[in-house]
Amino acid sequence: MLGRTANALFWMFRYLERAENTARLLEAGLRMALTRDVVTAEAEWRSVIATLGQQAAFEAAHDSYDGLAVWNFVLRGPSNSGNVRAMFAMVRANARTARTNISSDVWEAVNENWMKLDKLLARPVGQMAVGEVLGAVRRAGTQVHGAFDGSILRDEGYHFARSGTFIERADSTARILDMKYFLLLPSLSYVGSSLDTGQWEQVLRSVAGASAYSWLNAGQIEARGIVEFLVLDERFPRSLAFCRNALRANLAELARMHGIDGQCQALMREADNRINHLTVDEVFEQGLHEFLVDFMASNVGIANAIAADYRFHA
Repeated sequence: MLGRTANALFWMFRYLERAENTARLLEAGLRMALTRDVVTAEAEWRSVIATLGQQAAFEAAHDSYDGLAVWNFVLRGPSNSGNVRAMFAMVRANARTARTNISSDVWEAVNENWMKLDKLLARPVGQMAVGEVLGAVRRAGTQVHGAFDGSILRDEGYHFARSGTFIERADSTARILDMKYFLLLPSLSYVGSSLDTGQWEQVLRSVAGASAYSWLNAGQIEARGIVEFLVLDERFPRSLAFCRNALRANLAELARMHGIDGQCQALMREADNRINHLTVDEVFEQGLHEFLVDFMASNVGIANAIAADYRFHA
């Protein structure tokens, strides 16, 4: 496979995952803001922008963290080059580049959802329409992933796409947990019963984990359990452990197909050595923020090594 095609598949699914994760974060922020007073709602919208790493760009364009301003900036803001509309345009552009390596089902799912989202985001999104738009973004991700899983050969293109998915998904979960945990519990102490359970539910909703966590924990919301669930639970498809296992499996398949281990596989093994058999108590002893920063740095290193090993830019 040409490096250019591998790069297109890798980034097609990174952008798809990023758009869906952003929609989930906005949806959770909207749910929280609608149940709070003006001051608390503004703080919630500020945390959404902070989690996305877009504070400087947002504050350059807006004077306050009003919900309408925030979701339009994130979804379609012309001063925000990383808005969701632009992300899905990149999904389509990369799908076009890799057109001969994806099925008609995948192309149709991408193209039809792009046209729908482009129309929805062509003008400012009002409060009555924001739920519809966020739902459309999430459904677009579901439909493209479903078409891909159901119609693509398990060849190297499949494994590049899946590697991109799990690199992006792990990064998103780590960023949400790091930012939200810092805002909710700056002391990094997980003991105490006075925490706002609504905020912790919002963390879980941001990663589509509220129902799964509630089922596993009989509805008990507490910080330690949430961190253990999102970091170490290998059953939840958006946990760091699940994403790391899935990434390892896809990189192993690429190594088998190419007949050689590269730097990305070596970095994967190093990451495994740091995380294998880790307990939630050890995560807190290290410092959750420090652990997550290290995890995200490792994730970036592996992504860069994939690009270098398989000559994405050659």
